[in-house]
Amino acid sequence: MKLKLLELTDDKARILFEGEANTYIDALAAELIHDPKVDVAQRRQAFRFTDPELFVTTTGGRSPLLAITDAAKRLSGYAGELLGQMKALDTA
Repeated sequence: MKLKLLELTDDKARILFEGEANTYIDALAAELIHDPKVDVAQRRQAFRFTDPELFVTTTGGRSPLLAITDAAKRLSGYAGELLGQMKALDTA
């Protein structure tokens, strides 16, 4: 996954996900909304065939990059839990 930082301020980030589909960015944006200090988290895409962009704004001094990192870690944790449960089903 190749990321390109398009814009970064204290409360806003725009990151381009080069060569990626929408699925991961949509899941990441949905997870970001659970953070009470994230104001906006959305995927933007000018055209269907262009690379998607993640747009995030935060409040209360929350770093947008830290919010994105924390949300990605939570998604990774969910995937690990799912894999563990699938392994348990396979050995049952």
